[in-house]
Amino acid sequence: MGLTVKRSVSIYAIVTDQLKEELRAELQEAIDATQRRMDQLDFQGRRFLSDLQSPDLTQAMAARRQIEAEKRRHEALKQDLVEQLAEVDKLEMGSEFARGTLEGNTEVNVGDDLMKTIAGAAIVIKDGLIVEIREG
Repeated sequence: MGLTVKRSVSIYAIVTDQLKEELRAELQEAIDATQRRMDQLDFQGRRFLSDLQSPDLTQAMAARRQIEAEKRRHEALKQDLVEQLAEVDKLEMGSEFARGTLEGNTEVNVGDDLMKTIAGAAIVIKDGLIVEIREG
């Protein structure tokens, strides 16, 4: 009698022109979304602070610090995404690129080497098609 357990499955993509274009598009969308959030935060922050300024200066200063911290966090995220975008061009064609992980099920039985059985499996894809499955 076996038991089904979960394990991590790594996804690797072979670098092709198509993969580079997908990565560029994903990163550009993330950059654009981050910029939109920054613009919205800036707009809402100015409005909130102008409404708050007259009644309570201490509260307004605390809110301003919080808004500025959030803006710095978004700016750092955007900068990281821009750097990742620049790295896409440096990916070597034909090399493997870690694309993420999935959770998968596997069956374990009495007598199995547990560590080998649940050790991370990997799926290698090329332009979306599975080209290799690696166990353990």
